[in-house]
Amino acid sequence: MSRKDDRNMRTTLVHAGSRRSHYNEMSEAIFLTQGFAYDSAEQAEARFIEAGDDEFIYARYGNPTVRMFEERVAALEGTEDAFATASGMAAVNAALFSMLRAGDHVVSARALFGSCLYILEEVLGRYGVRVTFVDGADLGAWRAAIRPDTRAVFLETISNPTLEIIDIRAVAGIARAAGAVVIVDNVFATPVFQRSGDLGADVIIYSATKHIDGQGRCLGGVVCGSRDYIRKTFEPYIKHTGGALSPFNAWVMLKGMETLDLRCRAQAASALAIARGLQGHGKLARVIYPHLEDHPQYALARRQMEMGGTVLSLELKGGQAEAFRLLNALGIFRISNNLGDAKSIVTHPATTTHQRLTEAQRAALGITPGLVRVSVGLEDTDDLIADLLAGLAAV
Repeated sequence: MSRKDDRNMRTTLVHAGSRRSHYNEMSEAIFLTQGFAYDSAEQAEARFIEAGDDEFIYARYGNPTVRMFEERVAALEGTEDAFATASGMAAVNAALFSMLRAGDHVVSARALFGSCLYILEEVLGRYGVRVTFVDGADLGAWRAAIRPDTRAVFLETISNPTLEIIDIRAVAGIARAAGAVVIVDNVFATPVFQRSGDLGADVIIYSATKHIDGQGRCLGGVVCGSRDYIRKTFEPYIKHTGGALSPFNAWVMLKGMETLDLRCRAQAASALAIARGLQGHGKLARVIYPHLEDHPQYALARRQMEMGGTVLSLELKGGQAEAFRLLNALGIFRISNNLGDAKSIVTHPATTTHQRLTEAQRAALGITPGLVRVSVGLEDTDDLIADLLAGLAAV
């Protein structure tokens, strides 16, 4: 898969955006500074009017290490530009608030991460933005919800945690006909397996905390899009509201990107093997994985994604009690709420990541008491299968 600079993905992930000092260092330097000095008052004045590509003012506006990370992500995603944020949720918040005004209308898929739902349901409404939620897989629902005042549509390309797949190209066509901006959170699909911009998305969001770091170290987020959107819409909002990425965290993300392709492919191969290995188990009501043939959007998942991702979900027939027994019996998998880590993680969404939702809301999203989200790490696949089978035996 080629990137915008005509280099293949692994080369882009190692080299794109590199800036070397006069020392010509091999590993990217950490410019751990919040400010920058000017040679003259005239130079300071000129930079505040318009900073060049390699000119910096203040770390809240930009930093050389952070800029390396942004340029590398943009090269990977195939977009004109990118801007890094302090966390994935800072990226979601700023992507929406930077473009919306009181009276605007947003159409969003209903199946979202709990914090995304909070921003759309609670926060935007306080400032006069109206939001309509739809079944993301129902294209008719998208068509019916779009209005003349619809400013944007928002969706997770793979929903968390039920792994519903949305037809990005079709939704983008519906939105574009109405002049709406298409904003997608592509965390679960990863930039390795899916280029959402090629499918019609205008703005692509990542929580770099997940696969990009990949080792559970730092928070970070990044928003990708056209240069016009990033510099004229997104940047003015984020630099004045303060959600900047730390240079140290940006350096960690740069190091994570060097192995991103290798890690994601190994994790996705394991995830598919685990999903196949657990299919039909007597204590499971269902195994959910986008590249399993019984997934409701299997054909769409195969069209949009090169591989099925690093996350699968299991539904225990015995509900929460059996889900808890499974989690507590596992030896390799750790109970946590992160994903995309080198270490395998299990999560009970109904009592953690989506606990603020009402029981009726969770039921509507398919988040049952027996649902367990499984983030597959880099451990040996056979060991992971054995651990899950032993856990299920303890149930």
